[in-house]
Amino acid sequence: MRSSSGVWPVVVVVAILGLGIGGCGTLSSSLVSESSMLASRAPVAAPPIAAPPATAPVVEPAETDISAESPTSPEPATPEVASAASVTETTAPPSVFIDYQDITAKNAPAWVVALSGPADAALRGTPDAVPPDPDVEEYDPWEKFNEKMFTFNYNLDKYVLKPVAQGYNFVMPDMFQTMIDNAFTNLRMPSRFVNKVLQLKLLDATKEMGRFLINSTLGVGGLFDVARQEMGLERQRADFGQTLGIWGTPPGPYLVLPFLPPLTVRDGIGTGVDGAMNPLYYYIPFWPDSFAMKVGDTVNDRSLNLDLFQGIEESTVDLYSSVRNGYLQRRNRLIKEGH
Repeated sequence: MRSSSGVWPVVVVVAILGLGIGGCGTLSSSLVSESSMLASRAPVAAPPIAAPPATAPVVEPAETDISAESPTSPEPATPEVASAASVTETTAPPSVFIDYQDITAKNAPAWVVALSGPADAALRGTPDAVPPDPDVEEYDPWEKFNEKMFTFNYNLDKYVLKPVAQGYNFVMPDMFQTMIDNAFTNLRMPSRFVNKVLQLKLLDATKEMGRFLINSTLGVGGLFDVARQEMGLERQRADFGQTLGIWGTPPGPYLVLPFLPPLTVRDGIGTGVDGAMNPLYYYIPFWPDSFAMKVGDTVNDRSLNLDLFQGIEESTVDLYSSVRNGYLQRRNRLIKEGH
């Protein structure tokens, strides 16, 4: 009775662990398939080790002359070698699943989004979910000028903006950086709301207005994204350049200007219209104050993306062409999503 009373707690613990791991029969299909594969492979590796077929070949050669001529024949050892190989083959696949990592906002190729300007955080670090569209035309008649401006902006980011952002990141906690980013994103609501209305996306426009009202009140002026965290209202993607594209306006030539992200002529016009809808320019009419707010927003955004361009310079032969292609592909995708 003592031994049985000591065994029952162990049995109960094992049963609870089994239910927790197995999900009470609600295990996902992928985990069930993996577990079934491992269960089906386990008995395959066991018979070659425990089965005694190796004794039969030893008795038969003893009655023939061939066994005397080759007493050290490797035939008896082949089943063990095969079983060892089968064991290694069965144990190899699980390591593949362990080493696999999903693409997230931290390890995604966000350098293309960075050069497209400090946009909404919803666009930051967006992975390429669909294959590139071969129909996207890279119309770049001002390529020589654009390459010079691209080099200037790249060096400005490398030697000025990124070091400043690193120092800013050292003294400013990540929580406060996120709060500042949320506040600036909340202030850019009018542009997203108006463009959703112009695109006839009235449901998305209603969601954007709801996000603004909730975050401006419960989120303490937009410092906290309560609408997304508590109510599942995600930030909307909308700008006037996208609206023009949905209306059928062609993108025009590719253009890179100093201190600005890569653009097309269409997106340049859209950037100007979106800037006119920024309430900061009306509540803070003096340009030094507006400029300081813009610099603060840019430094804070760059600090949240310090891992941009990590290894890109070494792995990319033509960085200018890669950024141009990535930007045009992303803009074309946003317009298709708007349709």
